Amino acid sequence: MGHTGGTCREEGASAVSTGRRDVQPTGPAGVPTALDPLAEVRHAGDPPTDVYLTGTVFLDIIFTGLGSAPVRGTESWARGMGSSPGGVANMATALARFGLRTSLAAAFGDDMYGEYCWEALSVGEGIDLSMSRTVPGWHSPVTVSMAYEGERTMVSHGHEAPAPESAFDGGHAPGCPPPSRACVASLVPGRREGWLGCAAGRGSRIFADVGWDDTGRWDPADLADLEHCEAFLPNAEEAMRYTRTDCPRTAARKLAERVPLAVVTMGAEGACAADGRTGEAAEVPAIAVEALDPTGAGDVFVAGFVTGTLAAWPLADRLAFAGLSAALSVQEFGGSLSAPGWAEIAAWWQGVRMCDAAAPTTLRRQYAFLDDVLPPAYRPAPLARAVPTIGFRRPA
Repeated sequence: MGHTGGTCREEGASAVSTGRRDVQPTGPAGVPTALDPLAEVRHAGDPPTDVYLTGTVFLDIIFTGLGSAPVRGTESWARGMGSSPGGVANMATALARFGLRTSLAAAFGDDMYGEYCWEALSVGEGIDLSMSRTVPGWHSPVTVSMAYEGERTMVSHGHEAPAPESAFDGGHAPGCPPPSRACVASLVPGRREGWLGCAAGRGSRIFADVGWDDTGRWDPADLADLEHCEAFLPNAEEAMRYTRTDCPRTAARKLAERVPLAVVTMGAEGACAADGRTGEAAEVPAIAVEALDPTGAGDVFVAGFVTGTLAAWPLADRLAFAGLSAALSVQEFGGSLSAPGWAEIAAWWQGVRMCDAAAPTTLRRQYAFLDDVLPPAYRPAPLARAVPTIGFRRPA
């Protein structure tokens, strides 16, 4: 079990030190209610959007507390259940909860699931959906995720949304996204994403991960879009297959020959990175936690790394923050609504600093940079979490 917030507290103890970036706005008595990690790097004339992304939004239904995988011909009962937006919504929500101005271009179903997902993202998370659309007569894709023994099994159903009339016309998303500091893309082996070149040409920094290669080719030539990317963040298995290596660290170094920054996630071993521009390498161990549901942890990792990169943190700090964010997310139901916010980060760090006997010196040293990031007091509204149903009918 790793260190989590809510343990070993002392009455009257402050959450963190005061040397941090700008916090806006403030609530009663000047207590901060929002944290802007990019406050120190914002300038007049910057794009209004911090991060743009596009993809498919699913309705996720998550079952947890299963003792094992479902057995053929039997009925299994789960001790827990949650519902939340999923798919690309996982990444968008994590980015928004870290205070980044996030724009999402996606199709939403013309059904109650689609309406719920739109409201949860736009109203609940403050994500800009002006580039998104509702498709008449098209139902929302659905994923059922079953979590057990730290793993998950998923079953999905959906149909590809009709292409928007404005696609690839050079003026609208996803053909040409709005100016933004960064874009996040999920590469599909062998398929070029035309909008990436447009975005990179406008000065956006491109961060990409990749899906599993069902063809088994694992041909590096299938990742041609890496030419537009600043950072590539595959998992260890993907990285080693594409580089024909048997070590994640070696794979990161080889990938850094194709992309400026290669980051490889290694599961329980943590993550490593190689900077092809400077030759710098970094590695951080994973934070051990009791996982409730691993859905979306990889997306939260990427969101944390993007946040640290845009805020110009050192490479090791970006890796540490991304790993911590992912570790906190697996202790909640679902993908998108499991993403932590700054309050969860602050609570965890307070617990580490105050529980000296339980917190290794290396852990306190690894995350000391949080003292310069977090506000001295933080009282945000509670984060939305996944619930068993998408909503109850209001009394008449």
